[in-house]
Amino acid sequence: MKRIVFILLISLSAMTQSASAQSIKPHINHLAVYVVNLQRSVDFYTGVFNLDTIPEPFHDNKHAWYRIGPGVALHVIEGAAQPKEYFQNNHICFSVGSVDAFLQVLRAKNIPWVNAKGEKMQITNRVDGVKQIWVMDPDGYWIEINDAKD
Repeated sequence: MKRIVFILLISLSAMTQSASAQSIKPHINHLAVYVVNLQRSVDFYTGVFNLDTIPEPFHDNKHAWYRIGPGVALHVIEGAAQPKEYFQNNHICFSVGSVDAFLQVLRAKNIPWVNAKGEKMQITNRVDGVKQIWVMDPDGYWIEINDAKD
């Protein structure tokens, strides 16, 4: 009987430690970009990416929030003095069902793109078969678009 109680206590302790570890394990909540002109960025993220807006608590015409995944948001915040230059490797990434179909949207809106090497209007075909391109938002933030399945 003591052995059963001991095993139960050890099991309960392990479960409690596991639950405690899970409660402090971080997960992504949102990404934020700091922009010069909110309306220009809203036009871009809504018009090019067709992102759905979500309520933002400030109601100050300086914030726009978008749902970009389950439980994940993109916060666009106005107030930057000027756009900045960023490295292409410092980017966010959206996956689409078809890069070729997405390119039709970019072409229709005259939005340029580059491949992984920075070559204009080219597509990268990764060794795993994933196609990818990069576009820049109005404030210089890089966004990768690929057709990865997960």
